[in-house]
Amino acid sequence: MGCMWLADIKGDWQGRYLFLPAEAGGRLAITHCCCDYPKVSDGKWRRDTWKNSRNAFRDEWGREFGGWPSTGGANWQGHHIFDLGHGGAPVARDNVLPVPDDVHGVLNREYPACYAPGGQWLKPGPERPYVD
Repeated sequence: MGCMWLADIKGDWQGRYLFLPAEAGGRLAITHCCCDYPKVSDGKWRRDTWKNSRNAFRDEWGREFGGWPSTGGANWQGHHIFDLGHGGAPVARDNVLPVPDDVHGVLNREYPACYAPGGQWLKPGPERPYVD
């Protein structure tokens, strides 16, 4: 039914390998394709599970990637890539992306459009949406 490009994470590394200068890098595109996933009947359980596990999830995430991002002392929201309302896992490590509050609001407004037939997310986007 359409796909949304949620994030483009770029990783660059410079250092030494076998005493020689070396550098590497790559990009990770995080997308969500809406398909025709039905709405779940256990949405309250999924939201409650996330709410009750959020702090522990952020701590575990932080041990691997560094501290959970924050702005002005307020933690960023955890956005579920495969949304809870359509069956996304509440605390799956690969299903939660930290995003600032304003971005999270935009994503939450766009997700219903992604599932709506004939929405803007059915149109092809640019070949390379981000340019360095």
